[in-house]
Amino acid sequence: MRLSRLTPWACGLAVAALIAIPAAASAGQDRNEAAAAAPAAVSVDAYYAAAEGKSGAALKTALHNIIKVQSKVSYDGVWNALKVTDQDPANPNNVILVYSGRSQSKSTNGGGVNDWNREHVWAKSHGDFGTATGPGTDLHHLRPEDVTVNSTRGNKDFDMGGSPVAEAPGSFTDGDSFEPRDAVKGDVARMLLYMAVRYDGGDGFADLEMNDKVNNGTAPLFGRISLLKQWNRMDPPDAFEQRRNQVIYDTYQHNRNPFIDHPEWVDSIW
Repeated sequence: MRLSRLTPWACGLAVAALIAIPAAASAGQDRNEAAAAAPAAVSVDAYYAAAEGKSGAALKTALHNIIKVQSKVSYDGVWNALKVTDQDPANPNNVILVYSGRSQSKSTNGGGVNDWNREHVWAKSHGDFGTATGPGTDLHHLRPEDVTVNSTRGNKDFDMGGSPVAEAPGSFTDGDSFEPRDAVKGDVARMLLYMAVRYDGGDGFADLEMNDKVNNGTAPLFGRISLLKQWNRMDPPDAFEQRRNQVIYDTYQHNRNPFIDHPEWVDSIW
């Protein structure tokens, strides 16, 4: 992919795009919409051309119309996809667990105590979409995580403070919120904000939106937006997150998380 006019926020994307995707990337890939072809090689600027010059609600609408064009992955297909998108750069046999930060064998996915499973960063009960193809299988917010840590996080909103989370150093939790480790605070923010733009009620799913609360329960809402905006600024996209965005675009869904490419758009919209 040819990249042009990179913004400072996206400075690492060119490097990430040159990282080789393993030959097995497509192994086990199970799309519900296989008819969607892989995108032609275009610049990141060209991908977002329809959003150029916009801000606020107009920018959000433009980005929605861009990123809603995607292929979809089945929930079973997510297992194999995560083994590629979240591969440990230092060990191709492992994945990196999002909250724990632990490098763990790809083969240990499952439901056992020390296995890793599929964490919905936008908890699937917030909008009641379960594991339905669409938000329930969207790779832009699905990450590998230790089974126990995943259970501890549950469907809590994101906030600061609480007690340390066993097996997730630097993460904290209390009765109504979860705080991820510093290295992925921005990742979490950008995943949630992607979901709020991608799913607006027009796909037969709930209109996912942000608010500044915790205890949102099963409402199609997530908080706290004021804190997530801070996390987006303090933890800008790194090479791992940028490569992940590129792999999802090139190999699986053929859409991008705009806030990884342009984190400054967060403050423009919210």
